Amino acid sequence: MDQGSEVHNFIEVWLSVFAALGYCYAIGKIARQRRAAARRHPPGRRPLPRPPSRPPLHTPRRQHGLLHRLARKLQAPALRLRPGPPGLRPLHLPPPGHKSAINYGIKILLLATILRIYDYSDRLPQKVVWFLYILHIYICLEIILVAVAVAARATLGFELEPQFDEPYLSTSLQDFWGRRWNIMVTRILRPTVYEPLLAWASRAVGRRYAALPAVLGTFAVSALMHELIFYYLGRVPPNWEITWFFLFHGVCLMVEIAAKKELKLGLRLPRPAAAALTVGFVMLTAFWWFLPPLLRCRADERAFEEYAAVGALVRDVVGRGLSFTLGGAFNASSPAKL
Repeated sequence: MDQGSEVHNFIEVWLSVFAALGYCYAIGKIARQRRAAARRHPPGRRPLPRPPSRPPLHTPRRQHGLLHRLARKLQAPALRLRPGPPGLRPLHLPPPGHKSAINYGIKILLLATILRIYDYSDRLPQKVVWFLYILHIYICLEIILVAVAVAARATLGFELEPQFDEPYLSTSLQDFWGRRWNIMVTRILRPTVYEPLLAWASRAVGRRYAALPAVLGTFAVSALMHELIFYYLGRVPPNWEITWFFLFHGVCLMVEIAAKKELKLGLRLPRPAAAALTVGFVMLTAFWWFLPPLLRCRADERAFEEYAAVGALVRDVVGRGLSFTLGGAFNASSPAKL
């Protein structure tokens, strides 16, 4: 693997990401300015506009609806507009939570410990190594996405939604998939897949059980998207283990929802016990169906190679910076030779 080209591609991709975020932010400002202009000149009191060079394709109200649809799909914070036409209400989201620096410090320390333990992976049981892989994936994703959120806040001035809400504290599958794990994807799938299926199922089987086929359909779409992602990672033809993972969880979530509706048990497990059972179940099924295709893509080996490349790049940059600084300081302190 050409490490130089990989680093170049990495920088190019993230520059594209920030360019797209800046575009979304600019579109949001334009929309707000249009609303402000509409409030200053309500219908019946607006001055006659100058003839535009190009006739507008949509009214401002239709533009508001279009931008709102894009905001629901893209989840761009700058595009969360005020209520528009009936049926196009904005997605009300809670303000992004800020975790303490201690929280992230502990996770960074834990990630560094995991990377150090990998040196002894040949002496550990396979299931222990797989457990470390799952922790590694979660912590690495959260740290990277937090870094992107901080950069977006510093450069563009708006908040990105948090992607995780401490999934290891989940007390049920509904809590894990619906509120704590990969929150942005959940909020994208809800208006685009779950709600249309829910409306169709309400007519087909009634409102009481409409959520069950809607949940299973949403997990099926997520499964296909993950199959595509894994194929992109390794160019390995799918054997549908990822699909089985998500469909199995969809069925289990259907059973959980139906049991809550029908049994209406007042007794609940203590939160630590419920969290241990939920996270243990997710990790066990991940051992069966999620990790094997990831390992067939050689994701672990490639990750270690990329860590080594980034480490070498950082050492090279720091070394050159120190050499330049120390060399300049030495030359400045040396007496001028006549």
